[in-house]
Amino acid sequence: MSYPRNVLPVKKRYALSWYLTGALTARTGDEMSGPALLLAAYALTGSAARASVLLAAATVAAAVGGPVLGVLLDRAERPDRLLAAALALHALGLAAVLLTLDRLPFPLTLLLAVLSGLPGPALSAGWTARMPLTTSRAAALDAMTFDAASLAGPSLAALVTRLSSAQAAVVTAVTLICTAIPAALRLPGRGAGGSEPAAPRRPESATASGVSGSAVSAPVGEGPLRVRVLAGARYVLARPALAAVTAGSVVSSVGQGVLTACVPLLGERVLGGAADGALLPALAAGSALVANAVHARRAPGADPVRVMCAGALSQAAGAALAVAAGAADTADTAAVTLVLASALVIGAGEGPQLAGLFAVRHRETPERLRGQVFTTGASAKITGFALGAAGGGALGTWSLTGALLTAATLQLAAARVTAGRA
Repeated sequence: MSYPRNVLPVKKRYALSWYLTGALTARTGDEMSGPALLLAAYALTGSAARASVLLAAATVAAAVGGPVLGVLLDRAERPDRLLAAALALHALGLAAVLLTLDRLPFPLTLLLAVLSGLPGPALSAGWTARMPLTTSRAAALDAMTFDAASLAGPSLAALVTRLSSAQAAVVTAVTLICTAIPAALRLPGRGAGGSEPAAPRRPESATASGVSGSAVSAPVGEGPLRVRVLAGARYVLARPALAAVTAGSVVSSVGQGVLTACVPLLGERVLGGAADGALLPALAAGSALVANAVHARRAPGADPVRVMCAGALSQAAGAALAVAAGAADTADTAAVTLVLASALVIGAGEGPQLAGLFAVRHRETPERLRGQVFTTGASAKITGFALGAAGGGALGTWSLTGALLTAATLQLAAARVTAGRA
C-alpha cells in the first residue's frame, strides 16, 4: 500500500534530474555562445565594433523576448513543447548568424542576431518556470546551474577557440543547446500531474496602490503584458530608494557592457590572443561567487545600498587595473598579472552588487508587484548592457584606454546614483 504514495515523489525527483541536466547543458551553451559569437565576429570581420554590435543586437532582443515568452509559457497547454521549440529556434538563429557572418551584408546578420535572441530567455526564466519541484533545495540546485554555466561557458569558448577556431566554439554552443531539447520535452506538461507551479497564482489584484496617477488593476499573471510592465515601472519611479538602485544598476550595466566589448582587445594585447580574453569573464564569475559567499557569511545584515555602492566602486577599480594592463607596451608578466587582477576585482564587486539589488527590491516591493518590478528592472539592465557593448566596441577600436576609462567612469557614476546622488 505504500508504493502508490511514493510514485509521485519518485517521478518528481526523476523529472528534477532531467530538468537540472537540461538546464545545466542549455545554460552552459548559452553562456558559451556570447563570447564565442563575439570572438567569431571579430575573427571573421576584423572589427571589434561590429563584433560588439552583433552581441548587443542579440542581447537587446532578449530583453523584449523574456516577458513575451513568459506569457506564452503561462498560457500554453503544452509548455514543455513550447520550451523545446524556443531552444530549437535559439540554436537555429545562432547557427544562421554564424553562417552569414562575412558572407551576407552585415545588416542582415544583425537582423538574424535579433531574431536569435528573442527566444534566448527560454534558457533562463523559461527553464525556471518549468521546475518540477518548488522546494528550497530544488531552487538552490537550479541557482547552481547558473553559477556553473557562467564559469564553464566562457572557459569552454576560450578552450575550443584556442584548440580549433571561434567558429567551432559557436558550433559547440549550438550543439549544447540542442542537446538540452530532449530534456525539455521530458519535463511534465500542464495537467500532467507531475509538476507544481513555480509561483502559485494569487487571486488578488496587482494594483499599484500608493503610486500616484496609477489605476492599473489586473490579476497577477493576467492582463496585457503592457499593463504589467507599466505597473512595475510606475511603482519603481514612485519609490525613491527603489528608483535610485534601479537607475544605478542600469548605469553599472552600461559600464559592464563596455568592459565586455573590450575583452577580445585585452586578450589580444595582453594575453597573446583574442580567444584568451574569453577567460576573463569566467575568472570574474568565479570571483563573484566567492565574494557572495563571504558576504553572506560575514556581513549578512549589511545595508544593501552601501553594498551596491561598494560593488560599483570595486568594478571601477578593476577597470582602472585593466587600463594599466592595456597601456603596457608589451605583454609582459606584469601586464598579465594586472589584467587577471582586474577580472578578480571586477567580479568581487559584481556579485555583492547583484545580491544587494535583489535585497532592496524585495524590501521595497509588495509581493503582488514583485514580478513586474523584477521584470522591469531586468529588462532595463539588459538594455543598458547592450548599449554599453555596442558603444564599447566602437570606442575600444579607437582607443582601448579610452573605452576602459569610460567603463571606470560609468561605475563611479553608478555608485553616486545608487546612493541617491545624481
